[in-house]
Amino acid sequence: MKSRLLICAALLCMSLVLVFGTSSAQNQRTGTAAATELLIPVGARDLALAGSSIANSVGTEALYWNPAGIGRTSHGAEAMFSTMSYIADIRVNYGAVVAKFGEFGVMGFNIKSLDFGDIPLTTQADPEGLGGKTYSPTYVTLGLSYGRALTDAISAGITAKMISERIDAVSANDFAFDIGLQYDGLAGLSGLQMGITVKNIGPQMQFDGGGLYRSAITTEGNRPEERYKIAAASFELPSLIEIGVAYKGTVQDNMSYSVNGVFMNNNLYEDEYRIGGEYGIKMDPVQLFARAGYGFVPQVKDQNDKIFGATFGFGIVYNVGGADLGIDFAYRQVQLFDNNVVVALKIGF
Repeated sequence: MKSRLLICAALLCMSLVLVFGTSSAQNQRTGTAAATELLIPVGARDLALAGSSIANSVGTEALYWNPAGIGRTSHGAEAMFSTMSYIADIRVNYGAVVAKFGEFGVMGFNIKSLDFGDIPLTTQADPEGLGGKTYSPTYVTLGLSYGRALTDAISAGITAKMISERIDAVSANDFAFDIGLQYDGLAGLSGLQMGITVKNIGPQMQFDGGGLYRSAITTEGNRPEERYKIAAASFELPSLIEIGVAYKGTVQDNMSYSVNGVFMNNNLYEDEYRIGGEYGIKMDPVQLFARAGYGFVPQVKDQNDKIFGATFGFGIVYNVGGADLGIDFAYRQVQLFDNNVVVALKIGF
């Protein structure tokens, strides 16, 4: 019992230090992060809860939300694929697998890619793109995770991520880490859960490549036109910390519910608060779920500056031959762009 309290206290102290240490610089650096695709959510279950579920996210979805959750998966192996219509005709595709390896723990792998479609290529020689050439940016993030249940109540996890961005003839590569903890039975209360995550911790990111070369004539001396390379600026990754609580209870033997809340501090944006709830009904061999959530950014006064709104969703799980087949759907309101729609398929056995 003492070890549990020490682990939670240490992580909570670390969280508070990071929160107060970055809050003073937030407003001065808003919008200056690199690799912001790391903040694009994946999966449908947790997105329908507005990302408020870091205390009870499990399995393949937990690879993004809280890697500690893979240590609490109920399946020996689980796989998921999701696709989301994001803003500005961008599509986000995601695939993930997790597998238990006995007492060693649980390993997971995930890949997220963005599909921008074909974009007309414009250059100094062809600023209108009349040549008909196109390009498509390539944004890919790979993640390798490890999670383990340390006790019946505590699980921890870590994810190492490789980030790759390419825009025509320039590219950038970087790495980052996520660390998470989940605690079930907080303060000795059954069903009361806590989660803490620290995400996207890594070095600054900088673009390089042949696309940064330009032709120019020096203003000093009598020299012909030469090729010069522009030095691209480097930017910090969008590191963040989240502290969440949840309560899971039952109405009847076949009916359950959970209510969740999260505080998120982003080193390059305003603080955000998220709430969500899920209601489930079990009718063997089928389980049905309804979900909803919302995120608040109190510092943003003009609602037009808050892009994302309420989220809704549902899930269906069907057990056949000892395997759980699931489909989840999520819908998120978006200002100025088309609303986000996410569909996720899962199998666990």
